[in-house]
Amino acid sequence: MPSSLFSVTTPGRICLFGEHQDYLGLPVIAAAISVHITIEAGYRDDAFIHISMPDIGKTEHFSINNAHTYVSTRDYLRSAVHVMKKYGFDLKNGINATVRGTIPINSGTSSSTALVVSWVKLIAAMSSRAENLSSALAAKYAHEAEVIEFNEPGGMMDHFSTAEGNVQFIEFEPLVKCSQLPFPKGTFVLGDSCEKKDTMGILKKVKMKMLEIQRVLQQNTPEFDLHKCSLIELKDFHKYLTDSEYELLEGTITNRDITAQVRSGLRKNSMNPADIGARLYEHQCILRDTLGISTPKIDRMLDAAMNAGALGGKINGSGGGGCMFAFVQENPEIVAESIIREGGIPYIVQICGGTELSVGE
Repeated sequence: MPSSLFSVTTPGRICLFGEHQDYLGLPVIAAAISVHITIEAGYRDDAFIHISMPDIGKTEHFSINNAHTYVSTRDYLRSAVHVMKKYGFDLKNGINATVRGTIPINSGTSSSTALVVSWVKLIAAMSSRAENLSSALAAKYAHEAEVIEFNEPGGMMDHFSTAEGNVQFIEFEPLVKCSQLPFPKGTFVLGDSCEKKDTMGILKKVKMKMLEIQRVLQQNTPEFDLHKCSLIELKDFHKYLTDSEYELLEGTITNRDITAQVRSGLRKNSMNPADIGARLYEHQCILRDTLGISTPKIDRMLDAAMNAGALGGKINGSGGGGCMFAFVQENPEIVAESIIREGGIPYIVQICGGTELSVGE
């Protein structure tokens, strides 16, 4: 039996620009942040996988031969083994693994995706192929194990941003393409509202509305293209939609344009930190007022952070609870204290690299 010890670490992520856009095929700008999920593992002398998760007081134990038999609706640890086997990454020995992390759980910072990305990269390394999986393939296989395998409504932003790391402009059509962007020096203060959120419910609600809007418009005006339609052209389509549908479409296109403008500014190094803060808060206002995914507590946390010196910020993730973040140039501790006063839990984080594998004896 091989004696190597393996460790894979994957960061969490924040969506800077393009929230609720990736599942529509629209580009996003996302950043990996310095909170992580780490899996440490070694081989067993049987065909079983045993995973200890001391941070949450749980364990998983199953055979590598029946990983395709799921026991819960989001059984990602088994599904990853099943998906990786389909791609030729067979496990000849069982695995003893321990999962630890610093990413806030169920708070919109991709804790589950970081876990799955780490897990598929670990499986590839410990398989008979012994491959150090590329970041792009780790993202692809993790997306299949987490989203496609369970027919969930999420997109691919989380998988590629956590796997690739740093600040990425991610395009999804016609093919997924990541381009690293320069970003001004600064700190992010992540604030966990401690409000439980219904990720799947919110994604289905917002996503299904937008897909229905697209269906109606393409049925009546086949030339409609969400990627290209301008705000000026948009008024021609109002007659096919209710006022609330039109407002949602307008907000989506505005967020699309903000993302494109920020990408252009970052590539040209023409955006200063104050510009970025202002665009973040502009994005937040649309997410709050049009998409309706913010909460009063998160709004108070953002206001407090900005009053304490943050340049801007927004809700992070699907919404309805979870985390916000603020972009800060100076004194992040003061911003963190303002979040505490509003009942949140702050994390001072930096932009960081993507998933990493290490192997030792």
